[in-house]
Amino acid sequence: MALCSSCSAPLPANDCRCSYCGTRNDMDFAAVDRYTVAREPSRRMCPDCEIPLQTVRVDTGAGVFAIERCERCYGLFFDVGEVQAFLDASVTPAFAVNLREIALINQERGAVRPVRYIKCPECGTLMNRVNYGTRSGVVVDQCKDHGMWLDNGELVHLMEWKKAGGQLQAQKEKVEERERREYVRPVPEYPMSGCPETSTTGDMLATACTVLLETLFR
Repeated sequence: MALCSSCSAPLPANDCRCSYCGTRNDMDFAAVDRYTVAREPSRRMCPDCEIPLQTVRVDTGAGVFAIERCERCYGLFFDVGEVQAFLDASVTPAFAVNLREIALINQERGAVRPVRYIKCPECGTLMNRVNYGTRSGVVVDQCKDHGMWLDNGELVHLMEWKKAGGQLQAQKEKVEERERREYVRPVPEYPMSGCPETSTTGDMLATACTVLLETLFR
């Protein structure tokens, strides 16, 4: 369990604010030792606090990532594709799906947040709300051109979800759904070559000819 950086009291998994002293804590980088904060502020602005973001360099051991963070609310902004790259570099790949662990993680980490649409720190347009990985339960804010915003605590939620096999489960379900769609795909019908198409007019003409011949050769 994470502890408050100010009074060392235990913090709930789904709330960054200490219930004892009221200090807001960084839930995502609390257990990361290898990171540094740049002195110069970023030109990008926090969509919630409207203050310049700070660039945090995080060494995962498998790569160094420059992530922008708000020093007040501890929200994080990742460039396009950087969230998945960070998860791949920092979380050991799962080879089995632990459904019980995934349910427990989502229950503990799933904070109830009001639905709101925030602006991209780069271009200022409203971002789309997306359930990361379809089944993670973490609703992130995404700008398809510039990146993804995660609220404080959502990164560690995704890391634990991936470690328990949550992303592996989502990938398997995606493959199964694609195979199911291909299996039920209708087969196009083509006319048989060499066979004349029947028509009502042709049938009536043949009947008339038959009646005429029978009348002539009685």
